Amino acid sequence: MPLALHPAPILTSALRISVHGIVQGVGFRPFVYRLAHRLGLAGTVTNNGEGVSVHISGPPSLLDQFVCALREQAPPAARISRLEVQPAEALPQDAPFRILPSQRSDRPSTQIAPDMALCNDCLAEILDPSNRRFGYPFTNCTNCGPRFSIVERVPYDRPNTSMRVFPMCEACNREYHDPLDRRFHAQPNACTVCGPQLSWHDAEGRMIVGDGLTLAARALGEGRVVAIKGLGGLHLAVDGCSEAAVALLRTRKNRPGKPLAVMVSNLEIASRFCWCSPEEAALLSAPEHPIVLLKQRQGSGLAAGIAPGLGVIGVMLPYTPLHHLLLRQPETPAALVMTSGNRSDEPICTGNEEALRRLRGLADWFLLHNREIVTRVDDSVARIMDNKVRLQRRARGYSPVPVLLQEPAADILACGGEMKNSFCLVRNNEAYLSQHIGELTNTENFDFYRESVDHLHAVLEARPERVACDLHPDYLSSRYAHGLPLPCREVQHHHAHIGAVLAEQGIAGPVLGVVLDGAGYDAAGAVLGGEIYRADRSGYTRVARLSHLPLPGGDRAATEPWRMALALLHQGLGADGLAEKRHPSGLLTIAPEKKQLLGQMMAKGLNCPPTSSCGRLFDAVSALLGLCLISEYEGQAAMLLEHQASLAASATDAANAASAASIQAYPSTLRQEHDQWHDLWLIDSAPLAGLILSDLAASLPIPVIALRFHLWLVESLCAALEQARRQTGITTAVLAGGCMQNKLLFTTLSERLRDRQFTVHAGELVPMNDGGLALGQAYIGGFPCV
Repeated sequence: MPLALHPAPILTSALRISVHGIVQGVGFRPFVYRLAHRLGLAGTVTNNGEGVSVHISGPPSLLDQFVCALREQAPPAARISRLEVQPAEALPQDAPFRILPSQRSDRPSTQIAPDMALCNDCLAEILDPSNRRFGYPFTNCTNCGPRFSIVERVPYDRPNTSMRVFPMCEACNREYHDPLDRRFHAQPNACTVCGPQLSWHDAEGRMIVGDGLTLAARALGEGRVVAIKGLGGLHLAVDGCSEAAVALLRTRKNRPGKPLAVMVSNLEIASRFCWCSPEEAALLSAPEHPIVLLKQRQGSGLAAGIAPGLGVIGVMLPYTPLHHLLLRQPETPAALVMTSGNRSDEPICTGNEEALRRLRGLADWFLLHNREIVTRVDDSVARIMDNKVRLQRRARGYSPVPVLLQEPAADILACGGEMKNSFCLVRNNEAYLSQHIGELTNTENFDFYRESVDHLHAVLEARPERVACDLHPDYLSSRYAHGLPLPCREVQHHHAHIGAVLAEQGIAGPVLGVVLDGAGYDAAGAVLGGEIYRADRSGYTRVARLSHLPLPGGDRAATEPWRMALALLHQGLGADGLAEKRHPSGLLTIAPEKKQLLGQMMAKGLNCPPTSSCGRLFDAVSALLGLCLISEYEGQAAMLLEHQASLAASATDAANAASAASIQAYPSTLRQEHDQWHDLWLIDSAPLAGLILSDLAASLPIPVIALRFHLWLVESLCAALEQARRQTGITTAVLAGGCMQNKLLFTTLSERLRDRQFTVHAGELVPMNDGGLALGQAYIGGFPCV
């Protein structure tokens, strides 16, 4: 008899998969559910304190496909930091795949998703007249919408967000509970029947009946100032093509010169106003939708008062359904200035009553809504420099995404600096850099700081063991740190700048760290700002610096660059440099008696502390060239100088290219000096005064002189780094500090260093300015981890 044939048994295996990272509130469980159903696998998925846990069972080949798809096909808002896969008990193959209720953990490690720009699916819905969400300005799903700005505590469930006061209607409830719907467990899910609503108010706060979007568009088209409540706070908006409207906003906000950002509806319009490379277009359209700094087109139609003298404009695309709908109104101008809804140097407004009170007299109209903003989150600012995305302000879309530390660090709170403050919480070797806080120079911002520290502690359930802060004793952040009942580690300002790059880039060190900024306080109380260090996580040694300039009047010199111009003349030419006849035309506008008094102060060394600050050197050159004698905002003198140098550096035709190639750096002077501990190299800036005066006397164009100075600084730093490499054998250079936001300086220095066989690292998604300081404090202060 022939043998009976039996089908080969189907081998079944099972895996327990732990998924860590931003995997809650981003549609990860329904993604797992759909994937398991498609592959015919049995099992369960649940949220827990560590992230998402999956128990999956089926044939080994299908399990391999499942794990591969988890890594490669995750929802766009998810960020997997770690995937742990272990064998597990097999499950009956006829068992349905299920989503289990969330679980709690004694040691939580769940990450909170940042606020995300409107996705294309939701955009299509609000523009589709047949869709029930047509025109609804609070549409969202698991791939987009508010997250960090509405969560009060974990777990990230609707009752723990500001959406708890909006019970879902029957249709939204069905979506919320359907694992195959992209709104499955989308906590902010809502529609026009059950969700938040807009309201339109006049300058006195009275509610006006009518279509708020239509009325807002009309007011903007008429040149009015409209306060618009958005995702993480309010914006003050005006017509970006109207000089009168921009001037009105500046007058009311007491912001005479600081650059303003604009919002346009799409890339085509952005390209009409600015030069936009494919990389910049991709950044504008990224899920984070930051403000991107772009080179402005001449004669673009944008108001000249948006960013006077800079040649660069901050541009963003709409990132909420409200923005999209407003910009599609027929009466809305092509570009809207969208600046923070606050008075200068105050936190951004978030609440309706707060906005009507604090912005009274600034705004003519208010477009508000009734969804509470739990925590303030400003717009992020980015720029493509040296072919990479570099954040200059880390906030919406990027915070609180953690930096994953490659080396162990203790759980620690790092309190940051004073300017461009952010703080950092390390939990389970993940460094959570807060959203941009701003300048900690007044009570209102300090209250915002403490409120944000408490909020991030709550949403992360963090329990730091230590605290770190800047060495400067008078920073409010330092005082806050010392007031906590935790061991406190003070971290030197520049060491923290270098530490931030080490932490983000995963560099063990040692490195040669170039830190160029306005002021960094050291243990001896010196005012630093143009230094090169041999550094690693455990310590640092200075190996080179800029020569000292007197800082006449102390901190006042930072806001009056003409003082630094006189300091540079005095340093290079002595008493002769203070003679009125030697002064360029810009300095002749300063009263002679003021300059005479300053000369006496420098001659006697009265209130003229020495500084090696690169920022103050930029101020000096900018003032000598007549670009900026009195600063209206931080960094103005340096930014104006950068723009002038960029004009000379950019070649738009063959003749200009030949001219640009002939522009040479000022000769650099490098010499050694011995301080009380060791020898270090000194970059001597004293000859600059005479060289610049000679070029002015020869009627060289201002852009050419500005470029020669930039090239002098680059060549001088390269020469100092080469000397340091000979002494130390280190070939890795780290670039940090606020002056490195200068695109011309940063890009040219990076290129020249690579030409000299250095490996170059700098901040990318962590700002190079003081906005990244807290990460470096945490990385250094959390070492050694015991």
